[in-house]
Amino acid sequence: MIDKFSVIIVEDAKLELKGTEEIFRTEIPEADIIGVAMCEDELYPLLEKQQPQLLLLDLGLGGSTTVGVSICEKVKRCYPAVRVLVFTGELLNEKLWVDVLDAGADGIALKTGELLTRHEIMAVMAGKKPVFNTPITEKIVQRFRESVMHEAARKKSLIKYEIDRYDECFLRHLALGYTKDMIAGLKTMPFGVKSLEKRQADLVTRLFPDDEQRGVNVTRLVVRAIEFSIIDVENLEADE
Repeated sequence: MIDKFSVIIVEDAKLELKGTEEIFRTEIPEADIIGVAMCEDELYPLLEKQQPQLLLLDLGLGGSTTVGVSICEKVKRCYPAVRVLVFTGELLNEKLWVDVLDAGADGIALKTGELLTRHEIMAVMAGKKPVFNTPITEKIVQRFRESVMHEAARKKSLIKYEIDRYDECFLRHLALGYTKDMIAGLKTMPFGVKSLEKRQADLVTRLFPDDEQRGVNVTRLVVRAIEFSIIDVENLEADE
């Protein structure tokens, strides 16, 4: 059982503020709203007067999509005991979610068809972190599934086409635009240019059927490696 706790709401849309206050009144009677702020300048005097146990923070204030991140960072630095739950309509800007979590937010609830619920509020007040509502949880599960399936496909290809770490390194750097001379100079590749040319020809025979091998260039080879999940185009990093 969680006792009474104090809340400050930061929200610049009057209609949404009214709806949020109604949710607290009807669904979360333990909450005592001690202040509301419609902009950053209104928030800090409230915090100096009385620190809440929970700050419900909208990210987009006054037309800015990033001010909420800086507010969260400052509140967590100056008032570390204050729990911050972000309640935002930034549905597509996933980088912003990561930024506010890095700034110390205890959770994020998206403003979608599902309104803010008692579950998110009480989970944050119980000390759980991070707390997400259903729309974000669904995205996390989807990304996790995609990541697992991609890794499974990659392992299958590595075995099926007998790809060793030098093959992967070679293909990855070709995808990054390295020449064979540049790849031969990497600490992780103990092969000369001639050996890399032979490796390239061998990869073509492994990754392409006999009737498609003629005329396969570096670009086509790299595309095939991406198609087979041997290299991940979204996580290409060069070795030293």
